[in-house]
Order: sequence, then structure tokens, then C-alpha cells
Amino acid sequence: MNSKFQVFGMSPMLFGAFFIVVLLAHFTGRIPNNVLGALSLCFALGIFFGEIGDRLPIWKEWIGGGAIFAFFGASILEYFGFFSEQELALMNNFMNQTDFLDLYIATLITGSVLSLERSVLLKSFVGYIPAILGGLLGASILGILGGLIFGITPVMIIIQYVLPIMGGGNGGGAVPLSEIYEATTGLSRDVYYSKAIAILTMGNIFAIIGSALLKKVGNLYPKLTGNGVLMANNSTLTGTPEEKAAFTAQDIAISIFLVAVIYTFAGTLTKFIGTFGTVKIHKLAYMVITVILLNAFGVIPASVRTAVQKVQAFFTKQFLWVLMIGVGIVFTDLPSLVATITLTNVVLCILITTGAAIGAGSTGMLVKFYFVETAITAGLCMANRGGSGDIECLTAADRMSLMPYAQISSRIGGGMVLIIASVIFGMFL
Repeated sequence: MNSKFQVFGMSPMLFGAFFIVVLLAHFTGRIPNNVLGALSLCFALGIFFGEIGDRLPIWKEWIGGGAIFAFFGASILEYFGFFSEQELALMNNFMNQTDFLDLYIATLITGSVLSLERSVLLKSFVGYIPAILGGLLGASILGILGGLIFGITPVMIIIQYVLPIMGGGNGGGAVPLSEIYEATTGLSRDVYYSKAIAILTMGNIFAIIGSALLKKVGNLYPKLTGNGVLMANNSTLTGTPEEKAAFTAQDIAISIFLVAVIYTFAGTLTKFIGTFGTVKIHKLAYMVITVILLNAFGVIPASVRTAVQKVQAFFTKQFLWVLMIGVGIVFTDLPSLVATITLTNVVLCILITTGAAIGAGSTGMLVKFYFVETAITAGLCMANRGGSGDIECLTAADRMSLMPYAQISSRIGGGMVLIIASVIFGMFL
């Protein structure tokens, strides 16, 4: 007789056997030093932590469920030295060299954009820029008000808190911000970077929590949410793959090829048009623009559009816990986060992320966007740490289909912040 209780679709005994095999390999130093070894480790730990997180009532409802629990679980294991040096190198290679994170995001971008109706696609992205600016304004206003409480000048609040949090993460935010700081002041970039990376890391945590809370707001006040759809009035997804064009196994292969080609094309563009002034354009931003144009001109066959959405759904549902383990191990620095936990920093980060959500959501409503979806993407996905932060926030909100908008925030919105930073640093430093 089969047990009704299952672990990731498996019987507890089957998962237990898999888990023991991976643990034995770990403790004997026999985790394979390749992609399969990384997947075995990430699946085992991801399912273990994910199933626990999805069963903790308060955590599941308010913090983000299994995916966020896997993220923190992996971070804590890494902090306390659970992983060997070989395993840490393996995971770093898996996430950075093999670049599983980009594979995941690229698939989500392509599938999500191609699932949007062409009639509302361009309208939604054009109206999105004011929402980003509204989020920046809201973050600045509440941040400055908090600074007045703690005796910090408005200029220092903007420079030391708002810009790092809203700058698009580490590589697209804190690093170039520190370079602008060095070029403007003549001081070492490390002076600015060490503070900026710690503050944006804390802001990322509150952005994740805020995304989970906004999900609850949507549940309590249905009129404020499109349940994963950004635009009100006829802005729906084109439906599930089964409701649309029939597709074959070859269409699945073509859709994966399509994702790879678009990603390659976007990377090539960055070689020729990688910067505008001091602002670097990320390849994922070019990827969003490319997929938008492909969708707008209708050049992708219906069967392939349907297939790529199926691939997107597969990655989103089946590889999320795998990804969060990798993100928790490779992209999280708990000591730096712990060092920033002061009353002043905590309050200011909460105010700035809250301001970003309220400012973006309120502005979004003026252009007929749903408050919850706009607050998450144009607000909190500006206040997180870029690509991995986008995944964490959208996971906590259970709105992964909004990845294209999140990437616009992290990449193009982050570029807007760098332009603003260049002006502010030049005027006040």
C-alpha cells in the first residue's frame, strides 16, 4: 500500500535512500566534481529544506515557503563549514562558470515574455518605467525621513543607503557605484564598497520578506492583485500550453535552442554596445528587449512559443529548490550581513524597501497596473541584489512569471540609478 505522504513526488523511503547516498558521498569526499555532482547535492539538500519550509505554517504563509527555507538553510550550512573546499569550488563553478543561474533566468525571461499577448506587451513595458521611478522616489522619501530620526543628512542617506539598495545588486550596482565613488572622490573604492555590499545584502532580506507580505496583501485584498499579471484590463497571459498550439518533442528542443540563441545574441550585443556613457548594459537586459521584439513582430511559431512556456514551467517548478541551494551557498555572505545588524541600519533598510514598494505600487496604479505586482517588481526587485535577488523575491511572492519585469528593474532600473549616482556624487562629494 502506497503512503499518501510524499516527498517531492517520491515515497519517503525512496527519497531517504537517495538522501543517504548523497550524504555518504559528502562525508567521504566522493561528491562527483562535475555538474552531476552539483545537481545531486542541490537536489538532496533542496528537497530536504524545501519540504520542511513548505510545511512550517508561519514560514510558509509569511516568509516564502520551501524555496526561501532552502536558501537560508544552505547559507547557514556554508557559514558553519558543512561543505568541503572541493564542494564549495564545485558549487561556485556550477553557479558561476556553468552559470546555472543564467540558464534559469534566461529560460524564465523567454517563456514569460512569449506568453504575453502582443496587444498589451509593449504597453506594459512602456508604462513600467514610471513605476520604477516611483519606487526610487518612495525609497528616497522614507529613507530621508528615517535619516532625520537618526541624525543622518538626506545626502548621506541617498549615497550610503538608497543608492546601494536600489542599484541593481552587486555586479550591476555596488561594484560600479564604488567605481564612480573612486573616480569622483579619489578615495579607494573599497571605502564605499564594503558599506554598500553590506547594506544591499540587508535590503535584499527585507525585499524578500516584503514580497511574501505583498502576496498576503493580494490574498486579503483581491482587487489589488492580478495574481501574477501586471496590467489590469485585458492583460492576461495567453494561457497554458495545453490550451494553445500543439507542440512536439522537437519543438521542446527548438525552444531550448531559441533560449540559447537569444542569450548568445544578447551577450554578443554587450561586446559592441556594452555601455552608454558610464552605464553598463547587462546581457539579460538585452535579452529582455530581444524577446520583446520577437514577440511584438510575431516571428516565433505558435508551437515553439507554447513549447518554451512548457520548458519555463518545468524549470520554475522542478529546479527552484536546486537553484536556491546554489544561491544560498555561493551568493550569500552571512558574516557581512550579521555585521550590519544595528538598529539604525535595520530601520533604514525597512523604510527604504517599504518606500520602494509603496512608491512603485502607487505609481503603477496610475497607469492601470496592479499594486501588488508593481510593488514587487518595480519596487522590491529594484531593492534586492539583482538576478538572484529577483528569484528570491518572486519565489517568496509566488509570481515567477514576472521575471521579465524584475529583470528590467535590476538591469535597466539599476542603470538609471548609476546615472543618478554620477550626478549626486559629482555634486556632493
